[in-house]
Amino acid sequence: MTRKQLLIGLVALAVIALGVVAYFIFSGGGQDTTVPDSGGKLAITLKPSDRTLGNPKAPILMVEYAAPSCPHCSRWDAEVFPLLKKNYIDTGKVYYVFRVFPLRPADVAVESMARCLPADSYFQFIELMFRNQEKWDPEYGISDTHAALVEMGRIAGMSAEQVDTCIGNQAEEKRASDVGQEAATKYGISGTPSFIINGQLRSGEFPWDQMKTLLDSMLPKK
Repeated sequence: MTRKQLLIGLVALAVIALGVVAYFIFSGGGQDTTVPDSGGKLAITLKPSDRTLGNPKAPILMVEYAAPSCPHCSRWDAEVFPLLKKNYIDTGKVYYVFRVFPLRPADVAVESMARCLPADSYFQFIELMFRNQEKWDPEYGISDTHAALVEMGRIAGMSAEQVDTCIGNQAEEKRASDVGQEAATKYGISGTPSFIINGQLRSGEFPWDQMKTLLDSMLPKK
Protein backbone atom coordinates (compact mmCIF):
# COMPACT_ATOMS: atom_id res chain seq x y z
CA MET A 1 0.00 0.00 0.00
CA THR A 2 1.38 3.41 -0.94
CA ARG A 3 1.48 6.34 1.48
CA LYS A 4 -1.14 8.12 -0.60
CA GLN A 5 -3.46 5.13 -0.39
CA LEU A 6 -2.83 4.87 3.33
CA LEU A 7 -3.76 8.50 3.92
CA ILE A 8 -6.87 8.22 1.76
CA GLY A 9 -7.93 5.18 3.77
CA LEU A 10 -7.33 7.03 7.03
CA VAL A 11 -9.43 9.98 5.92
CA ALA A 12 -12.28 7.74 4.78
CA LEU A 13 -12.35 5.74 7.99
CA ALA A 14 -12.20 8.82 10.21
CA VAL A 15 -14.90 10.67 8.30
CA ILE A 16 -17.22 7.66 8.48
CA ALA A 17 -16.59 7.20 12.20
CA LEU A 18 -17.04 10.87 13.03
CA GLY A 19 -20.18 11.11 10.91
CA VAL A 20 -22.16 8.59 12.91
CA VAL A 21 -25.18 10.33 14.39
CA ALA A 22 -27.02 7.39 15.92
CA TYR A 23 -27.23 7.39 19.69
CA PHE A 24 -24.18 5.69 21.14
CA ILE A 25 -24.15 3.80 24.42
CA PHE A 26 -20.69 2.92 25.69
CA SER A 27 -20.24 -0.52 27.25
CA GLY A 28 -16.72 -0.94 28.50
CA GLY A 29 -14.85 -3.94 29.83
CA GLY A 30 -14.68 -5.02 33.41
CA GLN A 31 -11.62 -2.89 34.07
CA ASP A 32 -13.42 0.40 33.41
CA THR A 33 -14.19 2.47 36.48
CA THR A 34 -17.30 4.62 36.73
CA VAL A 35 -17.21 7.62 39.04
CA PRO A 36 -20.85 7.93 40.20
CA ASP A 37 -22.84 11.05 39.50
CA SER A 38 -24.05 13.25 42.30
CA GLY A 39 -26.86 15.78 42.25
CA GLY A 40 -27.41 15.45 38.51
CA LYS A 41 -23.74 15.79 37.63
CA LEU A 42 -22.13 13.74 34.87
CA ALA A 43 -20.87 10.29 35.80
CA ILE A 44 -17.45 9.70 34.29
CA THR A 45 -16.27 6.30 33.11
CA LEU A 46 -12.49 6.01 33.43
CA LYS A 47 -10.80 3.55 31.12
CA PRO A 48 -7.49 1.66 31.24
CA SER A 49 -6.62 3.37 27.95
CA ASP A 50 -6.94 6.88 29.42
CA ARG A 51 -3.80 9.02 29.58
CA THR A 52 -3.64 10.59 33.01
CA LEU A 53 -1.58 12.72 35.36
CA GLY A 54 -1.70 13.01 39.14
CA ASN A 55 -3.11 11.01 42.02
CA PRO A 56 -6.17 8.85 41.20
CA LYS A 57 -7.35 9.47 44.78
CA ALA A 58 -7.29 13.26 44.38
CA PRO A 59 -10.50 15.01 45.51
CA ILE A 60 -11.03 16.53 42.06
CA LEU A 61 -11.36 14.59 38.81
CA MET A 62 -10.81 16.69 35.69
CA VAL A 63 -11.33 15.29 32.20
CA GLU A 64 -10.23 17.48 29.31
CA TYR A 65 -11.47 16.85 25.78
CA ALA A 66 -9.20 18.51 23.22
CA ALA A 67 -8.20 18.23 19.58
CA PRO A 68 -4.53 18.41 18.54
CA SER A 69 -5.54 20.67 15.62
CA CYS A 70 -7.56 23.08 17.82
CA PRO A 71 -5.80 26.46 18.26
CA HIS A 72 -7.86 27.25 21.36
CA CYS A 73 -6.69 23.98 22.92
CA SER A 74 -3.10 24.84 22.06
CA ARG A 75 -3.37 28.25 23.67
CA TRP A 76 -4.97 26.84 26.82
CA ASP A 77 -2.28 24.16 27.00
CA ALA A 78 0.45 26.80 26.79
CA GLU A 79 -1.03 29.42 29.11
CA VAL A 80 -3.18 27.64 31.69
CA PHE A 81 -2.15 23.99 31.86
CA PRO A 82 1.33 24.65 33.36
CA LEU A 83 -0.34 26.51 36.25
CA LEU A 84 -2.89 23.73 36.70
CA LYS A 85 -0.18 21.10 36.76
CA LYS A 86 2.05 22.96 39.20
CA ASN A 87 -0.64 24.02 41.66
CA TYR A 88 -3.20 21.23 41.52
CA ILE A 89 -2.03 18.11 39.68
CA ASP A 90 1.47 17.86 41.15
CA THR A 91 0.16 18.68 44.63
CA GLY A 92 -2.37 15.82 44.63
CA LYS A 93 -5.48 17.99 44.40
CA VAL A 94 -6.51 17.12 40.81
CA TYR A 95 -6.49 13.83 38.91
CA TYR A 96 -6.23 14.89 35.27
CA VAL A 97 -7.47 12.82 32.32
CA PHE A 98 -6.75 13.88 28.73
CA ARG A 99 -8.92 12.63 25.88
CA VAL A 100 -8.77 13.53 22.20
CA PHE A 101 -12.05 14.73 20.70
CA PRO A 102 -11.38 14.45 16.95
CA LEU A 103 -12.49 17.40 14.86
CA ARG A 104 -10.91 16.17 11.61
CA PRO A 105 -9.00 13.12 10.30
CA ALA A 106 -5.64 14.67 11.20
CA ASP A 107 -6.61 14.56 14.88
CA VAL A 108 -7.17 10.81 14.66
CA ALA A 109 -3.78 10.43 12.98
CA VAL A 110 -2.00 12.45 15.68
CA GLU A 111 -3.68 10.47 18.45
CA SER A 112 -2.69 7.22 16.74
CA MET A 113 0.91 8.38 16.54
CA ALA A 114 0.90 9.41 20.19
CA ARG A 115 -0.41 6.00 21.19
CA CYS A 116 2.49 4.32 19.38
CA LEU A 117 4.97 5.99 21.71
CA PRO A 118 5.69 4.80 25.25
CA ALA A 119 2.94 5.91 27.62
CA ASP A 120 5.31 8.22 29.49
CA SER A 121 6.02 10.08 26.22
CA TYR A 122 2.37 10.63 25.33
CA PHE A 123 1.92 14.09 26.82
CA GLN A 124 5.27 15.24 25.50
CA PHE A 125 4.20 14.35 21.96
CA ILE A 126 0.79 16.00 22.29
CA GLU A 127 2.52 19.15 23.52
CA LEU A 128 4.92 18.98 20.56
CA MET A 129 1.94 18.90 18.20
CA PHE A 130 0.19 21.75 20.01
CA ARG A 131 3.29 23.95 19.85
CA ASN A 132 3.86 23.26 16.15
CA GLN A 133 0.36 23.35 14.69
CA GLU A 134 1.44 25.68 11.90
CA LYS A 135 3.78 22.94 10.62
CA TRP A 136 1.21 20.17 10.20
CA ASP A 137 -2.34 21.38 10.93
CA PRO A 138 -4.64 21.66 7.85
CA GLU A 139 -6.17 24.72 9.55
CA TYR A 140 -2.93 26.53 8.75
CA GLY A 141 -3.13 25.71 5.06
CA ILE A 142 -0.94 22.59 5.11
CA SER A 143 -1.78 20.76 1.88
CA ASP A 144 0.29 17.59 2.38
CA THR A 145 -0.78 16.52 5.85
CA HIS A 146 0.84 13.13 5.52
CA ALA A 147 4.29 14.54 4.78
CA ALA A 148 3.89 17.02 7.63
CA LEU A 149 2.96 14.27 10.08
CA VAL A 150 5.93 12.20 8.95
CA GLU A 151 8.18 15.17 9.69
CA MET A 152 6.66 15.68 13.14
CA GLY A 153 7.08 11.98 13.79
CA ARG A 154 10.75 12.28 12.84
CA ILE A 155 11.18 14.99 15.48
CA ALA A 156 9.70 12.57 18.02
CA GLY A 157 12.11 9.82 16.94
CA MET A 158 9.80 7.90 14.61
CA SER A 159 10.69 6.73 11.11
CA ALA A 160 8.36 7.33 8.16
CA GLU A 161 7.51 3.63 8.18
CA GLN A 162 6.61 3.79 11.86
CA VAL A 163 4.36 6.80 11.29
CA ASP A 164 2.56 5.00 8.47
CA THR A 165 2.09 1.91 10.61
CA CYS A 166 0.71 3.99 13.48
CA ILE A 167 -1.78 6.03 11.49
CA GLY A 168 -2.84 2.92 9.61
CA ASN A 169 -3.79 1.08 12.81
CA GLN A 170 -7.52 0.57 12.31
CA ALA A 171 -8.11 -0.57 15.89
CA GLU A 172 -6.58 2.65 17.19
CA GLU A 173 -8.56 4.72 14.69
CA LYS A 174 -11.76 3.11 15.96
CA ARG A 175 -10.82 3.66 19.61
CA ALA A 176 -10.11 7.35 19.00
CA SER A 177 -13.35 7.78 17.07
CA ASP A 178 -15.32 5.94 19.77
CA VAL A 179 -13.95 8.35 22.38
CA GLY A 180 -15.31 11.23 20.33
CA GLN A 181 -18.70 9.56 19.86
CA GLU A 182 -19.00 8.85 23.58
CA ALA A 183 -18.04 12.42 24.45
CA ALA A 184 -20.79 13.78 22.20
CA THR A 185 -23.58 11.36 23.07
CA LYS A 186 -22.90 10.62 26.73
CA TYR A 187 -21.41 13.87 27.98
CA GLY A 188 -22.78 16.43 25.52
CA ILE A 189 -19.39 17.57 24.24
CA SER A 190 -19.71 19.60 21.04
CA GLY A 191 -16.41 21.48 20.80
CA THR A 192 -12.92 21.84 22.16
CA PRO A 193 -11.55 22.39 24.63
CA SER A 194 -14.19 21.07 27.01
CA PHE A 195 -13.72 20.09 30.64
CA ILE A 196 -15.68 17.85 32.99
CA ILE A 197 -14.65 18.76 36.53
CA ASN A 198 -16.18 16.65 39.28
CA GLY A 199 -19.16 16.08 37.03
CA GLN A 200 -19.57 19.69 35.88
CA LEU A 201 -19.19 20.44 32.16
CA ARG A 202 -17.35 23.60 31.12
CA SER A 203 -16.84 24.34 27.42
CA GLY A 204 -14.42 26.71 25.73
CA GLU A 205 -11.14 28.18 26.88
CA PHE A 206 -11.10 28.27 30.68
CA PRO A 207 -9.16 31.30 32.04
CA TRP A 208 -6.86 30.51 34.92
CA ASP A 209 -8.55 32.80 37.44
CA GLN A 210 -11.96 31.23 36.79
CA MET A 211 -10.58 27.70 36.90
CA LYS A 212 -8.69 28.36 40.12
CA THR A 213 -11.83 29.73 41.77
CA LEU A 214 -13.84 26.66 40.75
CA LEU A 215 -11.17 24.18 41.81
CA ASP A 216 -10.70 25.84 45.19
CA SER A 217 -14.45 25.68 45.79
CA MET A 218 -14.33 21.90 45.24
CA LEU A 219 -11.48 21.16 47.64
CA PRO A 220 -12.27 19.83 51.11
CA LYS A 221 -12.60 22.60 53.67
CA LYS A 222 -9.87 22.65 56.28
